[in-house]
Amino acid sequence: MTTLRQALYGAALLSALGLHLWGTYQQSQAASARAERDAQLIDQLKQRSARQAASIVRLGSELAAWRVAQQGMQTAQADVRQQHAASQIQKQEISRNDPSFSDWGRQPLPDAARRLHERPALTGADAYRAWLSRRNALQPAASGAAD
Repeated sequence: MTTLRQALYGAALLSALGLHLWGTYQQSQAASARAERDAQLIDQLKQRSARQAASIVRLGSELAAWRVAQQGMQTAQADVRQQHAASQIQKQEISRNDPSFSDWGRQPLPDAARRLHERPALTGADAYRAWLSRRNALQPAASGAAD
């Protein structure tokens, strides 16, 4: 082999080695960039997970407070029902034992009071306003002892 040929083979070998080293360097740079992106993504996911965990804890405490409030409302409702039942029993006993109460309860309402309790089926504020403006107003009763 001639020296020129050996020099060309040596140059080709060096250029192939250089290309291989350059390719390896590029691969390591790409791997480094991927690792950096992955690390950033992991950090973002950790932050998101921490926010979600905080939201879960907050929602858990709100749910516990809501359940306590609901239990309180159920207890209050049971108390009101019990008081209403006791009141109804008391009214029934009074009605049974006091004939004047029973007689009073059976009397019809006076016309003025009956008109106050009349309510037609209304739909909306305009209908209610129209009903109020056309109904008969109550007049004060004339009393002889005013003067």
